[in-house]
Amino acid sequence: MRILSKKRRRSKSRSRAGAAAVEFAIIVPVFFLFILAAFEFGRLNIIRHTADNAAYEAARHAMVPGATSAEAIAKANSILNIVGTQSATITINPSTLGPDVNEITVTVEIPMNQNGLIAPYFSANKTIRVQSRLRTERSQD
Repeated sequence: MRILSKKRRRSKSRSRAGAAAVEFAIIVPVFFLFILAAFEFGRLNIIRHTADNAAYEAARHAMVPGATSAEAIAKANSILNIVGTQSATITINPSTLGPDVNEITVTVEIPMNQNGLIAPYFSANKTIRVQSRLRTERSQD
């Protein structure tokens, strides 16, 4: 009787091994999808925060007397290159910084379809757009 019960235990574990393999095959793609989505949204969040920082630093650079729009754009691009953004558009308003300019607005736009791994499929027409506005040191107010 004892020998018979051991055989039953072995046969149950062998049949369960096949079920475990099927369950694994079903769950693994879903698990990896969640892992990839976590990496993707984390990366897009890093790009968004870097764009915000680039806009702020470019505005800080442009607010000093004697600064030019080209220098501010170069500053923003150097910060955006840290995370490898592609096709970013940086706009300085007003484009000509003179002594009568009281406020500077820097806008950074990054298309998501060129800066994501999975996101282009779901957000082909989306753009990360951030803006920073600072008063200049030339301000007379």
